[in-house]
Amino acid sequence: MDPAALAFAQEDPDALAVSLSGDWRRANNPPATSAVEERLASSPQVRRIVLSTENLTGWDSMLLTFLIGVRTLASRKNVPLHEVSLPEGVQRLLALASARRERTCDKPTSPRVPILDRVGESVLAFWRSLLDTTDFLGSVLIAFARLVRGTASFRRSDLLLVVQQCGAQALPIVSLISILIGLILAFIAAVQLKLFGAEIYVASIVGIGMVRALAPIMTAIILAGRTGASFAAQLGTMQVNEEIDALSTLGISPMEFLVLPRMLALLLMMPLLCLYADFMGMLGGLAIGASMLDLTVMQYCTKTRESVQLHDVWVGLICAAVFGVLVALAGCMRGMQCGRSAAAVGDATTSAVVTSIVSIVVAMAVITAICHVLNI
Repeated sequence: MDPAALAFAQEDPDALAVSLSGDWRRANNPPATSAVEERLASSPQVRRIVLSTENLTGWDSMLLTFLIGVRTLASRKNVPLHEVSLPEGVQRLLALASARRERTCDKPTSPRVPILDRVGESVLAFWRSLLDTTDFLGSVLIAFARLVRGTASFRRSDLLLVVQQCGAQALPIVSLISILIGLILAFIAAVQLKLFGAEIYVASIVGIGMVRALAPIMTAIILAGRTGASFAAQLGTMQVNEEIDALSTLGISPMEFLVLPRMLALLLMMPLLCLYADFMGMLGGLAIGASMLDLTVMQYCTKTRESVQLHDVWVGLICAAVFGVLVALAGCMRGMQCGRSAAAVGDATTSAVVTSIVSIVVAMAVITAICHVLNI
């Protein structure tokens, strides 16, 4: 094995010739890049480096390491490097290493976008979203009109399956949340009413609060996180798998076949779940009244019956029906607008939940204002 050698020659004061000879393998302890750096330091007049490998008899990764080090040194000192007679394998490996270095080390710099451009892009994105929402609502209205005429095409078995999923299967979580809300509301009211000796009015507060507002809102939020997100994930996955495009190709309206059963199911089940939540919330209030306030079951039920009027129940049921439509609209709309990737499905699910909750709160504020104007 020929010893690895490194020779310097400087026939031209501006050029430094570096010649590599021998066997440049790890076992042969080849010279390091520091030798070239020391020579450059002692020859400040050098303006270019000529690297020659004609006399090489063997090489391995040590040669590549040396050449990459010389390239880095020449780049740092801003001295051009001319490589002569590199072996073909070395050239390919160096090209591969250079490409990899560019991908990993170069930090892409994004141009700074002026604030007016960003505001304009946000406004345009909002406008496009508004147009998409309007288009979706128009398609839903057309599907409902076809349903009224009896020409809508969807499977009744799909409707029954969605009714089961968003109705009977939601009872456990609705029961738990409603009882806890009734307990919390009754406990807060009991602590304050005890100061005035008006404990009996806990039944009135719990009854009216649950029937008019808390039961519809909490049930709708539960279904927004449970059913609305499920709708968005299901339709988004179908969008990714191009199943919705396949339905359109077959002449089947996705709005009628996919969206309509889900909206009908929530429209039917939300008022029933709201009534059930009213009952469970009053049971929670009864537990606090019987345990903390020494009220009898008859006293509590009589006061609840006196306080809660029929129009209060109807207001709650109307709120529940509106919230059901909003949850179904948000979930189906985000699912139908989903992109073509797995990440887009997650974004659609998150957006469906956020849109549902915001819509519920806004709708509740509007309904409350209308009830106040109508003195209901």
